[in-house]
Amino acid sequence: MTPPARPYSVPDKIEPNLIRVLAYWESLKRSRNDMPFWDDVNLSMLPDLSDKLMLIDVFEEPLRLRFNIVGRELTDRYGGDVHSQFADKIEIRTPFQYLLSQGSAAIEGRAPTYYQHVSEKTAAPHESGTYSRILLPMWGDGHIGMLLGAAV
Repeated sequence: MTPPARPYSVPDKIEPNLIRVLAYWESLKRSRNDMPFWDDVNLSMLPDLSDKLMLIDVFEEPLRLRFNIVGRELTDRYGGDVHSQFADKIEIRTPFQYLLSQGSAAIEGRAPTYYQHVSEKTAAPHESGTYSRILLPMWGDGHIGMLLGAAV
């Protein structure tokens, strides 16, 4: 019997820029660790993607996600600054649809997650925009303390 697929599993084929972010995350792993430490991430290593990147702080009990760094393209697409805001307190619209559930899946599964939003012609203005997003968990302070993300 084949185990069920994890929610938000990363498909075999993803966008080239998301492959680069995933490869960077993989390169940060130490020894045989499942994931890198959050304090090893250096967004300047992906300078041409900086506008598409985000770092999200993870808080436990209750689980909450707070935007730490959000690239300019993401801020522009959202239509406002979300820096230092909790994801459960912002209006849900492009490019952050299903961010909470995807983030939860990355944390619980301790693995990369992927989401693709396909805009429908009949979508409301706040739901428009086709994009793909990857979230990558990072260890720190004894738990998953941060998510590295990118949306293209």
